[in-house]
Amino acid sequence: MPARTDSLVVVTELSSAKKLTLEFYARPVLTVAQECIGKVLVHRTAEGETAGRIVEAEAYRGPEDRAAHSWRGMTPRTAAMFGPPGRAYVYLLYGVNWAFNIVTSSEGQPHAVLIRALEPLRGVELMTQRRGQRAMARELTNGPGKLTQALGITGADYARDLCGDELFLEDGLAGRIGRSRRINVEPAGEVWAARPWRFYERGNRYVSVLPRD
Repeated sequence: MPARTDSLVVVTELSSAKKLTLEFYARPVLTVAQECIGKVLVHRTAEGETAGRIVEAEAYRGPEDRAAHSWRGMTPRTAAMFGPPGRAYVYLLYGVNWAFNIVTSSEGQPHAVLIRALEPLRGVELMTQRRGQRAMARELTNGPGKLTQALGITGADYARDLCGDELFLEDGLAGRIGRSRRINVEPAGEVWAARPWRFYERGNRYVSVLPRD
């Protein structure tokens, strides 16, 4: 597969891309988080299909990870994290916007990958209607709450099977990948806040927080 050069190339190549199978998700969370970069998140609704390349993701490895929702154990909110891999863990971010996570590893291991930013690919007009942003605006999908609004992902997608036909990942291309601390997890303590479990595509304008080079 040729190296990624620009978004036009990616859109063309991904028009017949393969949907990722359970084997992709049933692996260690750090592996999945890094390999999510460049993959394409697709959501099909009655309004139409929207899709974007994942350019930023964070790993959460509960229950020992104090930055993970699952570190205190299973609750009605976190039950999906303890279930089988390849499911969606969706929650309200600061009680306002939805955040989309991918459950990984194996059943009983509450590990998940938060998708933090996308590069819009398909259904951009629908995304702009949902977000009230221009098609080329960086703010269209450069944050976890922004991308779920753009793609129409809500609490109704909680525990959804990512190997189904409504919400799933396609294979894709990634540029150079950077790594850093996670964002806004300082309350978990310095030990966990310092873990370099955030991955992002270097130089991509849709990455939510610096460094973006």
